[in-house]
Amino acid sequence: MLSATRNEWNELYVLFSLLGKGVVATGDSSGLPSKKLLPIAIVTRVELEGPRQYFVQGEMIRIVGKSFDQSFPRVDFEEMSYILFDMLRAKGNSLTASDSVEVFLEAIHLYDFNACVNGLTDFSLTFFNPNFASIGLCICSRLCTIPPLLEGSRVTNFKYLLTGARLSQPELQKINHMGDADDNASVARRMLYAESLGCVLKFDDVADKVFRSNLSLIDLNFPRIIADMLRLVHLDNVTTLDSLTELIEERNPLKIKEELIRKHLFYQNNIKEFLLACAFGMRPTKTYDGSGSTVGGMVMVDENGQIVVYTRAERDVFADFLFHNTCLKKGSPMKDKFGFFERENRAVYFKLNLKVGFIKK
Repeated sequence: MLSATRNEWNELYVLFSLLGKGVVATGDSSGLPSKKLLPIAIVTRVELEGPRQYFVQGEMIRIVGKSFDQSFPRVDFEEMSYILFDMLRAKGNSLTASDSVEVFLEAIHLYDFNACVNGLTDFSLTFFNPNFASIGLCICSRLCTIPPLLEGSRVTNFKYLLTGARLSQPELQKINHMGDADDNASVARRMLYAESLGCVLKFDDVADKVFRSNLSLIDLNFPRIIADMLRLVHLDNVTTLDSLTELIEERNPLKIKEELIRKHLFYQNNIKEFLLACAFGMRPTKTYDGSGSTVGGMVMVDENGQIVVYTRAERDVFADFLFHNTCLKKGSPMKDKFGFFERENRAVYFKLNLKVGFIKK
């Protein structure tokens, strides 16, 4: 009996399902399949021996690798996807496959459950015609743990300058020891207590200069928008990005004209551009210029195993989907070093952390 993690079986489920059907639907703004179906010509996946290509040729799948070239009925992949989906419906992180799955994997010489990728994609698809350029895609599936759209770390911290009342070092230490050190509820409690003493937390900067520059590519004032959202996440416990954007539009932290907010959707469009940048490969520690990423889109799998694809070709639909299905998540204060008052060059700062993920359903 062959055992692997839920994430590993999920990757094979997506691969076999795409090959078995031979087509994939584009997703709409709500995450459901649209009426537009994209015929698949090739799935390219990098494995230990190197790139392996799966050609959809009518009712057959031809697999070509470094030392392997053989064809199999397409229906075998579809039937195998049903077996894997039934497995993924079970609870637990480690799942065991039946003998039939192991025999099939041996037959097609597939030994790598996870693709061996150096970049951000899980595999690439070529649509319509083998001569067309392939599109690098990453998998986000509700059948397993969905990776964050933007991983939180010390690099994604935002710094707020403590102004107003001046607090002594013993007072700061007292506030920092409020509640559990790794509890986000304590982060909000420290902020509120400091403000009750007459202090004001004013956004100062993004902790990392590369990440600051990446965010400024969206808009020079975009870090300020995110900084205000992070305060709302902790103080008002609002996390979904569409709801946070509504609140930001009401508060209007940049003091822009109402016409820009209501007619031109300034705040909403900035958030959508940010989410698209995250989806297409922007990472905090690497300079991002909006081009050159290996990521061309995303494969989304819902809890029923239904697969849809989003690509750069329909970026507006993809942006709407991300806008209504993502949230700002609360990370670990201890791990990512935020939620405490720190003295730096005679000034006192407080940090909040940015992490973007998909809403749980």
